[in-house]
Amino acid sequence: MAGTVFNCAHVNLNLEIPVFISNAYAQAAGGDTTASLMGLLPLLLMFVVLYFVMIRPQMKRQKEHKAMIEALSKGDEVSTGSGIFGKVTKLGDTVITVEIAPGVEVQMQRVSVAQVLPKGSVK
Repeated sequence: MAGTVFNCAHVNLNLEIPVFISNAYAQAAGGDTTASLMGLLPLLLMFVVLYFVMIRPQMKRQKEHKAMIEALSKGDEVSTGSGIFGKVTKLGDTVITVEIAPGVEVQMQRVSVAQVLPKGSVK
């Protein structure tokens, strides 16, 4: 092989490498519309179930909590989200004052009230 020169510019390598992936062909245009709509049916059904199981009850709880917060009045006995029990002594737009012990008053946000207790619950 001494003295043999290979000119790579003129070599035509047409190699076919076997690949284990099958060919993908495009589908014919204008598919069946009822089949595509039936494919969306499970997705639509899952959204409806999600709405009735999770979204609607959460919206109902938010609406009830907002009504309870707006209906607070002086003298109501309340429980906060952090577990403090007390009696409402002053009301503001966003802040209320709650008496948690005789002579001990705490200011907190209205939205922190978790529930209004029956009269006589807080001693």
